[in-house]
Order: sequence, then structure tokens, then C-alpha cells
Amino acid sequence: DWLTPLYDPCIRLLLREDEVKQQLVDQARIQPGMTVVDLGCGTGTLALMVKRSHPTARVIGIDVDPKILDIARGKLADAEVEVELRQGRIEEVGLQPGSLDRVLSTLVLHHLTADEKLGALRAARAALRPGGELHVADFGPPSNALMWLLSLPIRLFDGEDRVLPNLTGRLPEIIRAAGFSDVRERGSRMTGFGTLVYWSAVA
Repeated sequence: DWLTPLYDPCIRLLLREDEVKQQLVDQARIQPGMTVVDLGCGTGTLALMVKRSHPTARVIGIDVDPKILDIARGKLADAEVEVELRQGRIEEVGLQPGSLDRVLSTLVLHHLTADEKLGALRAARAALRPGGELHVADFGPPSNALMWLLSLPIRLFDGEDRVLPNLTGRLPEIIRAAGFSDVRERGSRMTGFGTLVYWSAVA
């Protein structure tokens, strides 16, 4: 709880958040009228970017943390944009099968165990229409020794059992096991917490 107010300034400083998330929005090629979910929306930065870039899209933010969703509500209200926020795991929030065009996720999956990753991704796959797309930006295999060293705080904070599937390159395998096809690495960048990798996949 005490870290929640620090989330936005830390992420903005150490990860160049706006650049990271705008790259994911651009990668997703969202079209007018699409329904887009921000999985693990946190304080709403990505959902806000999507809605500003694509005003006719229906945007839904999902997060398990009610306090961080309160911050998101305030941010979205200040920006005067309409984004639907739902509290809970993606498996629990009532998404209809085949109702989504895009699922986007930034810096969420590394918080989950391998089984939790698989469960969330299976729920995302079920909610996407055939041909809908998943777009992820999250920590991946360190690109050099410095990136491995910088990933240490994430490993300590979240636990190696949660982060290692990302850092050892298993995330694409888990995405495929959830039922996605055409899983692709779309790029990477070095950050203050390690190597960030972009992936896409098709439902």
C-alpha cells in the first residue's frame, strides 16, 4: 500500500513509461470501434493513451487492486475520457467470449507465477474474437550482464518463481500454451529494471 503512490513517478523515471506504452499502442494497430482491454491497468496510463489515440474505441481497464483503480479513476476523470474499469482478475470480471479485439498488457505478467500467467492468458484468449490480438510489453531475458544486474530488484520484490519465466525466455511458450498462435517478439529496449521485450500473438 505504501508503495502505491510512488508507482507513477518511479515507472515514469526508470522505464520512460510514455515511450514504452506508446510503442505498444502503436504496435497494436487499434482500429475505430474496437474493444480493447488493458490487462493489469494499474493507474490507467495505458488505458488513457489508448482512448486518447483512438477516441471511438471501447476501452476496459482491469486490475486486482482497488486502491490503484481509485488512482486510475481520478486520472481518467481529470483527463475527461471514458474508460470502463473493472476490479478483479481477468477470469472474474465478466468478459464475454469473443467480445474483444485487442488485449494489451504492460509490466503485469512478471508479477504472476507461471500457472497464474497461463490462467490469465487463457482467459484473455477466450475473450478475444478469432483473429483478435494480444500485445505485451514486459521483462524478458536480459540482453547483457548489466540488464541482469538491474533486474535484481524485480527478482527480489516479486520473487524469482514469478519473474524467472520471463527472464529465462519462457513467456512465449506460456502464451502458446494458452492457445495463441503466431507468437512473435516485436522488439526490446534496455531500462532501469532490465530488458523490456515486446510480443504479439493472435487468438
